[in-house]
Amino acid sequence: MSIPTPDQALIGALEKYARPLGGGLQDYDEIIDAARNHHYVLIGEASHGTKEFYRARAEITERLISERSFDAVAVEADWPDAFRINRYVSQMGNDQSADQALADFERFPTWMWRNRELEHFVHWLHDYNQRYISANPDQARRTRPVGFYGLDLYSMNTSIHAVIDYLDQVDPEQARHARERYGCLYHFMDNPQSYGYAIRKGMADSCEDDIVRQLLDLRDKSITYLERDGFAAREEYYSSLRNAELVKSAEEYYRALYRGHPNTWNLRDQHMFDTLDSLSRHLSDQLGRQAKIVVWAHNSHVGNAGATEMGRRGEFNIGQLAREHYGQEALLVGLSTCRGTVTAASDWDEPAETKTVLPPIAGSYEELFHHVNHKKFLLNLREDGPVADGLMQPRLQRAIGVIYRPQTERQSHYFESTLPEQFDFMIHYDETEAVEPLPTTMHAHKGELDETYPTGI
Repeated sequence: MSIPTPDQALIGALEKYARPLGGGLQDYDEIIDAARNHHYVLIGEASHGTKEFYRARAEITERLISERSFDAVAVEADWPDAFRINRYVSQMGNDQSADQALADFERFPTWMWRNRELEHFVHWLHDYNQRYISANPDQARRTRPVGFYGLDLYSMNTSIHAVIDYLDQVDPEQARHARERYGCLYHFMDNPQSYGYAIRKGMADSCEDDIVRQLLDLRDKSITYLERDGFAAREEYYSSLRNAELVKSAEEYYRALYRGHPNTWNLRDQHMFDTLDSLSRHLSDQLGRQAKIVVWAHNSHVGNAGATEMGRRGEFNIGQLAREHYGQEALLVGLSTCRGTVTAASDWDEPAETKTVLPPIAGSYEELFHHVNHKKFLLNLREDGPVADGLMQPRLQRAIGVIYRPQTERQSHYFESTLPEQFDFMIHYDETEAVEPLPTTMHAHKGELDETYPTGI
């Protein structure tokens, strides 16, 4: 593969300033040092099915938790599914293993979170919290374990049931009201997209007012429901509140799909950022200090969208909102690959496959990095110098979601970006392997997808 002559000087600078990765935890020293004064570290991935990405995020996060006292991990997953993991790692639930705690990830794409790498991290986090609480038994009721939470909004059905289940335990009369209000969505539970279609065609009335009323009632009852003292009671109430918020956002999202909303991507990322911001305030109130949170999501969500063609077409994301609201408190880390294999589907709700990643397109960042002698390296993009200057030229960047369509590689999986404005650090692997899904007999529910981005980012 040839490369344009003007890039030869940049390749030389990359080889001089890039930090080769040797496979040890010390590989991430620069990121850990940079995170010293940050409250948010957002770690991306160039695909939802690459083993090295999950492993790197886990290893960085373990160091942030153990060395920089980070308080929680928030991931691009639905709130109720991730909260089962939170119960397990926080010593609140009934699950006896990390594998059991991952069991609620039963909708497509199951492998995105139900995989070997996440299982290992969840096991580590459970043991870390157990050791911490055991070392501080007198503080167990007033010191928080490190939590694990979801940011996404696709679980309308599951979140409705979670709200009702909570109210059945603490307020059966309010549970009855919740069933009546959410009953408006009964016929759309298994296929929430059909709700938006029915609204648009005049075949159903909007459920928005009932959903908002249920959320407000849950907020108003906070003092009553929190009379039961203890960490678990506070967590369960907060989870119920977030589920009610999720139902509200999901209803708006699915309604917007069919009323011609110009950008449902923005609705989704706004919800994810709002969840992150709410979680930060929730944790900070309990800790008595500003909470520190690690975010795991796709590069397209955690990189600054203002530095990409997404921003030029009016789209924003969590990374851009974090930069705007938190300023220098947010550290953005991207991950990329050149070639190898990836776990992905050919279309929505189809089985996971191990797919071969095509060589990168000429002129892309991935192709440029392929010509660097270091086959695994870390770039510090915050430092002024020939690397940052050379990478300021906009280039194509690859993004593989849960769907990979090599036959339409350029249209489906590339967008233009300016890397030093998009991320603070970039970790690159020349060759990567597909993540290993955990065995499951669950079948994915149809209908809960992002039509705006059919490749499933």
